[in-house]
Amino acid sequence: MRHLLILILLLAAPLSAQEAPQPIGPEILQAETHALDEFLWLSRPLVIFADSPRDPRFLQQMEYLETRPEDLAARDVVVILDTSPDTLSPIRETLRPRGFSMVLLGKDGQIYLRKSTPWHVREISRSIDKMPIRIQELNDSRQYTPPPK
Repeated sequence: MRHLLILILLLAAPLSAQEAPQPIGPEILQAETHALDEFLWLSRPLVIFADSPRDPRFLQQMEYLETRPEDLAARDVVVILDTSPDTLSPIRETLRPRGFSMVLLGKDGQIYLRKSTPWHVREISRSIDKMPIRIQELNDSRQYTPPPK
């Protein structure tokens, strides 16, 4: 009986030590607590502005982002939301949106895309894949060969 209890505890131990599954999509942040320079050379900010969280275009954009979150995560995208025009966040102050707006910045901090209508992840991904730094990342990943074991 004692050996059976030890066996059960040993088998259960690896299950409890496992880490929680990591989310497969991009990080989603609120604009009020962040500034764009935090993401310089680390991530590609995709900033979604709206005058209200109930704006139909904002809701549609969020639905689009939920369809293929892994594509955005693979491209180092961080999604930043700002649906409070009354609270002038540093990001809103810098990008100066009017109503609904989607702004995509590169890792270098440059604005690469500014749209007033929702875009599918497929279209956003294509725009990212044309960025010079993304092209370099893809070239570097193809040229790299891991050392032999």
